[in-house]
Order: sequence, then structure tokens, then C-alpha cells
Amino acid sequence: MAINLVNPSGLPKIDVYRQVSIATGSKLVFIAGQVAWDAEGITVGEGDLAAQVEQCYLNIGTALAEAGGTFDDVAKLTFYVVDWTPEKMPTLLEGISRASAKLGTTPVPPATLLGVAALDVPEHLVEIEATAILD
Repeated sequence: MAINLVNPSGLPKIDVYRQVSIATGSKLVFIAGQVAWDAEGITVGEGDLAAQVEQCYLNIGTALAEAGGTFDDVAKLTFYVVDWTPEKMPTLLEGISRASAKLGTTPVPPATLLGVAALDVPEHLVEIEATAILD
């Protein structure tokens, strides 16, 4: 496996992601920010952050499969969430959990979460981009 996820001593241990991703692979995969579109470009879960996070993860899973990878190959995730507040964290985690169950994995790569004023269209509440490293 090209990715080793760790929580170094001296840094806080976060349950939902690891602080460091050590990559040894040779194939870089950069996945554009995924929003809650289905294959036909229709927004899934309008007004429902958990449903949109779930769809974003499923879309990333599809993109990874096309590159020959899985979430085990993800080195970094970046979340852009409209009007972020800490109170939204349980809903975001619910979406991740539902997607993880469907994907059969527990993705915990390093992650950055940014609150934004808006995304591409008003119905999109979250966008998630991924970087993966494959052997």
C-alpha cells in the first residue's frame, strides 16, 4: 500500500482522521472537488448535508476506482462546507459513516475543513476534493 496514515506522538489524536499521510507510491491522482451530483448531474440530498457528504464520498470512490484505487490510497481530503459551524459536525460525520458503510471502508486520511460562503450552485452544501497516491 502506498499510504501509511499515522498520528505522531506530540499531536492530538483525532478519531475521524489521521494527522499525517506518508506516501511511497509513484502514481498521483488528483480528484476535482466532488459535489452531490449523481451520474446524470442531478443534485442528491438538496438541503441535507449528510446526504450530500455521502454522495460526495461515493463520487470520490467512483473516481478512485477509475484510477485503479480505493479510499485506502487517499493521502488527503479537503472539505468546503457552506456556512460551516461546529454544530454541523455530527451531520457531516453521519454522511461519512453512511458512505463508509456503502464503500466498505473507513476513510481517515488527513483532512482540512474550510467554511465557505457559497459553492457552484445554491443547492450544493459541500464539496470534497481528494489526492491519492497509488503504487
